Amino acid sequence: MTIRLYDTDARQVRDFTPLRPGCVSIYLCGATVQAAPHIGHIRSGLNFDIMRRWFAYRGYDVTFVRNVTDIDDKIIAKSGEQGRPWWAIGYENERAFNEGYDALGCLPPTYEPRATGHVPEMIEMMRGLIERGHAYESEGNVYFDVRSFPDYLELSNQELDNLRQPESEGETGKRDARDFAMWKAVKPGEPFWETPWGPGRPGWHLECSAMAHKYLGTAFDIHGGGIDLIFPHHENEIAQAKAFGDDFAQYWVHNAWVTMSGEKMSKSLGNSVLVSEMTKRWRPIVLRYYLGTPHYRSMIEYSEESLREAESAFARIEGFVQRVVEMAGPVEPAAEVPPAFAEAMDDDMGVPQALAIVHTTVRQGNSALTADDKESAVARLAEVRAMLGVLGLDPLDPHWAGDGRGEDLHGVVDSLVRLVLEQRESARGRKDYATADAIRDRLQQSGLEIEDTPSGPRWTLGSR
Repeated sequence: MTIRLYDTDARQVRDFTPLRPGCVSIYLCGATVQAAPHIGHIRSGLNFDIMRRWFAYRGYDVTFVRNVTDIDDKIIAKSGEQGRPWWAIGYENERAFNEGYDALGCLPPTYEPRATGHVPEMIEMMRGLIERGHAYESEGNVYFDVRSFPDYLELSNQELDNLRQPESEGETGKRDARDFAMWKAVKPGEPFWETPWGPGRPGWHLECSAMAHKYLGTAFDIHGGGIDLIFPHHENEIAQAKAFGDDFAQYWVHNAWVTMSGEKMSKSLGNSVLVSEMTKRWRPIVLRYYLGTPHYRSMIEYSEESLREAESAFARIEGFVQRVVEMAGPVEPAAEVPPAFAEAMDDDMGVPQALAIVHTTVRQGNSALTADDKESAVARLAEVRAMLGVLGLDPLDPHWAGDGRGEDLHGVVDSLVRLVLEQRESARGRKDYATADAIRDRLQQSGLEIEDTPSGPRWTLGSR
């Protein structure tokens, strides 16, 4: 068994060899909490949740760090616009992100550090970089000297002489316009922290280098994030950490975007779809299926139609699970996933290929149900549950109880629907098929699917 991952730095799929046998350390660039999350934000966390689950299934002890950027230019700007403290805006949106991760079934990280809680570590790193000649202070700002680090831009495969970065507002005294800020001198009315170089606040890139060093040490296995972070964020992280003396990340893994009309989903473009709104319109487990089952390096073009297709595809899986449970009672997941599923997941987290094995197994299970082969149907369900568990999509997992809509509400709806179905059965018993069909049609118009089974009718939420 060898897991293979596409390494952005190597520009190829590589065999995964952990720094410590049996252990995996992952650092994921998390939320910048200036606003509530849209589904594009949550995709990254979800993709790496699946990766983390697969490593755990393969027997690794996983340390998963996902940071929170709770201070930056946009948060400060929002504070001024809304007349609210910067920390109130950050905390409110941090909670919104965590609610979104939880709604879509993401496991909590091992550690979730905030940038503002690690200023001492940032000071230590800046001091070391200045002493080594890789950074300098100017008018209260601290800049990284990009020409001092020969490997700068290797991750993004750019040439420094072709790189043009205009000097940002307030970043004065740079030796080279392409030098980037690790620490920004305080401006009137802004929050600040004291340093040996004067009061100010962290630069975006410094925080991740410092926090990865604190929680994962001088070297760790995997650094993750969206493809939009390759430059400048991850490029600058590498420069800071390696110039400081760390080996830093051994593998760089990046997920693609969720797009709308071919553009990255972004609040600045006005085309974002908030997670809090989406979970009111779609079952959270369906959203997880939609966002988590394409390959992590493939773009997802958002549309209502594609979400409906995902809903229908998951309904086929869920319907099989429900039918076997109704026939045989609770079925525990198999101890191991089918070999073809494992092979797909080992190959750069090949979720689409792995999902094809899930659907094939579901079809085999449905055939067994049709043939009244209870033993085979139960065996197939055990395999399906094992595979869905790895993907975080097992509908029988306690997390999805009520599927975010509340067990009490589900019970009320079930009681009302069963009452109507009893009326339908009475009509059929009287051979009043017109009334029975009318009742069924009304239920379907309400978004329910009715299936007549040997043990009586049952209902499920239908496709939209």
